[in-house]
Amino acid sequence: MSGPIPARVDSAAKTILLDLIDDAVKAGWTLGRICGVLELDRQRAWRWRHRQAAGRLDDATPGGRPIHGLLAWEEAEILALFEEWGPIDLSHRKLAHRGSYTERVWVSPSTVDRVLARNGLALQGLPRPSRSSKKPWPDWVEWRPNQLWCWDASHFSMCAAAPIVYGIIDIVSRKWIASLLCAEATGTQVKVVFLAGLEAEGLLDGLEWRLDHPDDVDLDDDAAPVLLAVSDNGPEMRSGETRAFMALLSIGQHFGRPYTPTDQAWIETLWGHVKAENPHLLAIDDPAVLAAELERVRRDYNAVRLHEGIGYVTPDDEHEGRGDAIRQARRDGLTAADQARRDHHRAGRDGELSS
Repeated sequence: MSGPIPARVDSAAKTILLDLIDDAVKAGWTLGRICGVLELDRQRAWRWRHRQAAGRLDDATPGGRPIHGLLAWEEAEILALFEEWGPIDLSHRKLAHRGSYTERVWVSPSTVDRVLARNGLALQGLPRPSRSSKKPWPDWVEWRPNQLWCWDASHFSMCAAAPIVYGIIDIVSRKWIASLLCAEATGTQVKVVFLAGLEAEGLLDGLEWRLDHPDDVDLDDDAAPVLLAVSDNGPEMRSGETRAFMALLSIGQHFGRPYTPTDQAWIETLWGHVKAENPHLLAIDDPAVLAAELERVRRDYNAVRLHEGIGYVTPDDEHEGRGDAIRQARRDGLTAADQARRDHHRAGRDGELSS
């Protein structure tokens, strides 16, 4: 042992130190000098001596006896809960609430955790989900409008007759391509909204023959699809009817990871903005009125509302190729305005100096 005596030492170390003090005192040293050399507080040495005489030189268990300390029957109930409910609840938090739910014991989750650890017990817990990696876009995809569409449904529960609205958004330009108000979510509704979107964007002209003569379509053709449709794993997205329809129209499908809505962030963001910025839509109960209002909101979203994600231009601007010019005009305008302000202030300062 070297340096200052630690805050807590066992009884064997205390006995050695007290014997060393006794030997030094017999040799003529004072207690203060001895404690200074040992770097031991003199009061600690006196306390150890009195406790040695009383036969309790070992330190007591930390914490003492708090007035809010756990009672023996409560600890027993926690252990009983572990045996009975541990395989079901799987966590100390649930087990603590299970105790009050069954009116057996009222303790905090941390108390349950400490009691189980003190008794060498551990809850099984839930296995951590495996890390998943986002599936990349196919090699044929180009970053341009009408190449990547994201689609999903949202619900407007006040309109009980037709509470479901399908929407398609262009990932590159953020243009709201099409929407469909409907009463159910099946492959039929998927066909209707995609046909409306393709027709609105002029993409259906070269595909109509495939609809008229489906038997003549080679579904195994390696040619690049018209576009890629990104969605989650809903039943209507994964259905055989939807898959056959998408293949017939040469539309590729890309599915996000299960329980990962950020893989479809574009359509989730669309519905979030639509509902937050137009709260009156959530109070409409007439399907005809809701459909008309959604179409009006869609036009404003595409042609009026500036979109942060594409550099504060409208989706129509970006979709039709005007976005780069508008953003460059703003940069040029900011530079020109800054120069004009500098020239103005410089001219004023020069005038003051000349006068």
